[in-house]
Amino acid sequence: MRDAAVTPGGDRIRWVELPGQEPPRVYVHGLGASSPAYFTEVAVHPLLAGRRSLLLDLLGHGISDRPADFDYTLESHADALAAALTSAGVADAEVIAHSMGGSVAIVLAARHPHLVSRLVLVDANLDPIPHAPGASGSSGIAAYSEREFLARGWREVGDRVGAHWWSTMRLAGREALHRSAVHLTRGTVPTMRELLLDLKIPRTFLLPEADGPLAGADALTAAGVSVVAIPDCGHNIMLDKPEAFARATAAALDGDQGAAVRAVH
Repeated sequence: MRDAAVTPGGDRIRWVELPGQEPPRVYVHGLGASSPAYFTEVAVHPLLAGRRSLLLDLLGHGISDRPADFDYTLESHADALAAALTSAGVADAEVIAHSMGGSVAIVLAARHPHLVSRLVLVDANLDPIPHAPGASGSSGIAAYSEREFLARGWREVGDRVGAHWWSTMRLAGREALHRSAVHLTRGTVPTMRELLLDLKIPRTFLLPEADGPLAGADALTAAGVSVVAIPDCGHNIMLDKPEAFARATAAALDGDQGAAVRAVH
């Protein structure tokens, strides 16, 4: 396990690092998740193995510190991640990022362009999300005030999300989980979608085929973003369909957008 201090108070991001060739690959998890738990199987898949790979946990999550005085905006998450990558000697990384992690990765690429050479976004959040009381994801968490969430919402959400997500969500700091959800639902200005459209690096967006066409897919495609639908999976594509995920991701990282689409069929 590796670590780096990323805040003035010395709070540390930690990661599991797999040795291999440069340029490095960086895996970033979603809200309430952990990169070693969600990405190890695909990171060591024969199609993706052999690169130096950093499976990082964002501040407030997994094996990283959980500072209660951190604001957990997408921008702050991205800047803390940038500090960790800089400490690790990472530049021009291929970033594979899931859900909220994809939002953070877009902001990272926009704010720290020297750190990111390619993006593979895994069902990432591109737009603000309305609050939805009683939902299990970020929209449900953000529907609580922070005081309500710390007092009772934490346990209520745990009862709703199921054993799999709770296995890593229970490791997250309570303030971290709530503030991250609040800022994810608010989004950024410009929005994550607008930032993604403006990036000049190769970009691929993976989504579950069952979700139907991605909103705004035509504009993304026109801007050079490859949109790839993965069949027979849910939001956690890398866990539900690791073989298809590895094929599509490897093709995207090799720069063959057509092959990324063909790889899943």
